Amino acid sequence: MESESIVYGCIRDWSLADADEQRKRSLTNLQAIQELPEGDGWELFHRELFSCTSFESLAPQSQIIHFGSSYRSIEYEWSVWMQQFENLLKRMYWASAVVHLETETNGTHTFRWESEQHNHQPSAEELQVRCVWERESSLRL
Repeated sequence: MESESIVYGCIRDWSLADADEQRKRSLTNLQAIQELPEGDGWELFHRELFSCTSFESLAPQSQIIHFGSSYRSIEYEWSVWMQQFENLLKRMYWASAVVHLETETNGTHTFRWESEQHNHQPSAEELQVRCVWERESSLRL
């Protein structure tokens, strides 16, 4: 029997005083999500995973794009999921991103990306990720 894995998190961009610039950034991020494939039941990474507020409801707040899904044993294809997530981040404006992976067999992992200047712009640059692994055990010492 395959185990269930839960993936969820958010991508955060800073709010800007310049409404036109914030609108541009928000629309670029929305377009990057809309360019993902539709979920057909077999896609690991698709646009229906993501949700975000409209630009009109942002000012003067930060744009938060949240996502989540349940998978069957995603940890066996985790490197593929992570590569697709980083490819999406490379096409977006953001300050930070976090992904939580909860697995029945391998515990909980938290992955974080922080933009050095708190202002990542769309580019092909390599991204740096930090991972924290937490595992709960019923073993009592």
